[in-house]
Amino acid sequence: MQTRRQFFRAAVATGAFVVALSGCSTTGNNPATPEENNSRKQSINAAADGTLSRLFSTVPGARELVGKARGVLVFSGVIQAGVIVGGQHGDGVLRVGGSPAGYYSISSASFGAQLGMQSKDMVYLFMTQDALDKFRSSNGWSAGGDASVALVKVGANGQVDTTTATHPVEVFVLTNSGLMGDLSLSGTKITKLDL
Repeated sequence: MQTRRQFFRAAVATGAFVVALSGCSTTGNNPATPEENNSRKQSINAAADGTLSRLFSTVPGARELVGKARGVLVFSGVIQAGVIVGGQHGDGVLRVGGSPAGYYSISSASFGAQLGMQSKDMVYLFMTQDALDKFRSSNGWSAGGDASVALVKVGANGQVDTTTATHPVEVFVLTNSGLMGDLSLSGTKITKLDL
């Protein structure tokens, strides 16, 4: 009985979270003031700095691969939750030449056997100028649909093999337990924020 009650509570909480995610908007009824937008940008940039520092300190070879990228899109603290129906959402910054070049949100929905909530960091590396240009010129970009995207994996020696990273877009996904090596990115939608 106790387990059924806990499952019901988790389902209700997750359902409310997914509904809230689907209603997320950067415009809303009351547009943000320039001060609020600047504060949000600063927060996104600070979180991105932390994510990149963590990536570089925990994944050998990551700094070299990031250095080869034409553009780096960093999402910090992406919240993913689900009870049969799931979703994820977070905000991030695109950096080109080390400088902010735009702010974006990431979201996706999924269906199937899932229960729980987690936070993760995602770092998209645009390895070719063409992939970066297509991303920047799009109104809404989806992983797998608009570009060939590959999850970066660590080799047997414990390092990222930068010579085998040959996809136009490479992605690191970090959770509290470390680098994720098996995750479907299909259906993930990235949209430019009006900040």
